[in-house]
Amino acid sequence: MRIATRFVSRAAASSMVVAAALALVGLQATAQTASAATKKAPSVVTCTAANTKLTVTKVSRPINHLLLKATNTGTKPCYAYIAPFLRAGADAQAPVAWAEDTTPQAVVTLKHGQSAYAGITTSTPEGEGGGKEKTLGVIFTDRNGNATNKEKTLNLPNGGVFFNSTATVTYWQDNAKDALFW
Repeated sequence: MRIATRFVSRAAASSMVVAAALALVGLQATAQTASAATKKAPSVVTCTAANTKLTVTKVSRPINHLLLKATNTGTKPCYAYIAPFLRAGADAQAPVAWAEDTTPQAVVTLKHGQSAYAGITTSTPEGEGGGKEKTLGVIFTDRNGNATNKEKTLNLPNGGVFFNSTATVTYWQDNAKDALFW
């Protein structure tokens, strides 16, 4: 009986050694694959005025709306976080409010040549004050909602657009239709 027990114990010990060795080889292979994938995958950066082209256009519908378009001109993919800070006119005292109901399901990721969109409501009948503004200052945000870098100033269409106290901007969207839906 003792011989049988020793044989079983040695066989079990040998099996455990083989299993541990195979697990180690598998772990090393997984680490090498993950390392190779990390090296091949392009890093993603935050979209900024330096790596995007910004344009603003007036749209026919809905009324009192503009469409802000940011196109990735950089060599790496970029994240268009949250919503842009907008300054309507050179003398603006506060940024245009973000339309909180427009939060997308995920952060918009732009590969080279792709665009993100933000819809801008310039005024509503319920708004107060306001005036015709000729420029729009745009600042991107980082993942925490902080300003990323210096402002890019765009000329507004038609020599200027009327803004009042109800002006809002949507979060970045991956298509113009969703940006103008709000």
